[in-house]
Order: sequence, then structure tokens, then C-alpha cells
Amino acid sequence: MSPVLHNGGRAIVLGPLEGTEFMRVAVTGSAGRMGSAVCEAVVADQELDLVAAIDPSAKGQKDITGSVGVVASIEELDSTDIDVLVDFTKASAARANIEWCAENGVHAVVGTSGLTETDISLYRKRFTSSNCLVAPNFAIGAVLLMRFAEMAAPFFPTAEIIELHHDQKIDAPSGTAMETLKRMAEASGDWGPDPTEHENLPGARGAVGKDGITVHSVRLRGLVAHQEVLLGADGETLTLRHDSLDRSSFMGGITLACRVIEEHPGVTVGLDTFLGV
Repeated sequence: MSPVLHNGGRAIVLGPLEGTEFMRVAVTGSAGRMGSAVCEAVVADQELDLVAAIDPSAKGQKDITGSVGVVASIEELDSTDIDVLVDFTKASAARANIEWCAENGVHAVVGTSGLTETDISLYRKRFTSSNCLVAPNFAIGAVLLMRFAEMAAPFFPTAEIIELHHDQKIDAPSGTAMETLKRMAEASGDWGPDPTEHENLPGARGAVGKDGITVHSVRLRGLVAHQEVLLGADGETLTLRHDSLDRSSFMGGITLACRVIEEHPGVTVGLDTFLGV
């Protein structure tokens, strides 16, 4: 790595890229499928620099790009060497990682599912010297789908959400589906009743969310991440669908977040604000 000078929490490269600013990025869960993809995306981005990788399952190895050695715990890192941490782990691990960021003035970009409203409320109090983004989805199309569903909700009396993911996803419904449901319920509280009087198989109508919006979760080999929002009114239906066919679909949103997070004070939920939608 070229020598660096610090400038307001960022670094300026000296040497071959003299005068070029970059954000120094650490990635947790770096040996996982998402973590590995994030490492590759950070290395490919000329405004970012991968400086650390954390994953207990790969301690002592190099990350997938061969750029840095993998450590087992975030506690092994020097926070002054890191501008932003990207977390794709499990909720229990993410909570500790996010707390470390808040304590050490490191920005956090979080895509881990399972964080609660209580967690978010706590982070709003804790992040005083750095910023935090918690996003249920980093695919630009998925972010737009949530916004479109929110816009459409007041115009349709019935709606259902179907989210479809690979067969190793451990939580259901997905974070994206839960955020979509929340936004639709906040946009309209006037939803028609479910006509079902008897389920031949318990759970056939899915999970009932806020204000009666139904959510269905599909887990299937061959899928990555997909979501449909079905809205119905007299004589018409509207179907909104987004498909992530590969994990590369999330990388543009993640690298964007790393580049601009210092411009968004405090805690932000959802990538919308960063995109201006």
C-alpha cells in the first residue's frame, strides 16, 4: 500500500496515485459469499481501498483478492486505519461490530438482516462521531421497487408480497420484504380484509403483517434474491418485481455507500437517501 496522509478522517495516497482520495474499507464476513464479493468490489473501485478483512473461519489466510490477511475478530484491528466497515454477517455478530464502529468513530455500512427497531434506536444515540447506514437491500432495482410499492399503496385496497431467496437464507421474511411491508403500511392503512375462512394447510395464506398485508417466503435452490409486490383494485392489478440474478447486483450500492457515507450524518435506514429517491 502507498504511504498516506490523513485529511478530515479520509486518506490521501502518496506515490503513484498522488492526490487521489480514497476510503479505507474493512469487510466483516469476508470469507462468505457476500463478503467475498464485497472484497472484490472494493478492490475494483478506484476510490476505495481494502485495508482489512475479518472472518473467524479464515483467520490467517488472505482475502479472496489476495490484498490483505484475514483476522478473526474486529478487536484485532486498529480503528485509526479504517474509514468504513462493511458488515454482512449475522445479527448477533453485526451488533458487536456496529457497536465497535460507534465507539471508535468508524463509519458502518450494514447489510446484515435481523436488526430490530430497538437496535436502530440505540444506534441513533451511539453514532455521534461517525455515520451508519443500515440497508435491507443494496440492489438499485430493489430500492426502487420498495419506493414504487410505497407510492402505489394508497391507490390499491389489496396487496401481497412474495419474496424468494436461495435455500441457505436463514431468516424469513427477508429484510427487504419487511421494509417493503412497513413502508406500504405507513403509506396506507386502508387494506381490504382477507376472505379466507379456512386454510386446508395451516399457513397457506402466508404471514400477516402490519395492517393485514400478507407476506409469502420462498426458499429454493437456484434463486438468489427476488421480490414481487402484487396490488389489486377493481378491474386491475399491478405487479412490481425485482430479480437479483447474481450477487454482483448488490455491489454498486455497497461501493456507493462506502464512498459517500461521510456525507450523511447519523444513522440512515435504506439506500434511498444516498440515491436521492
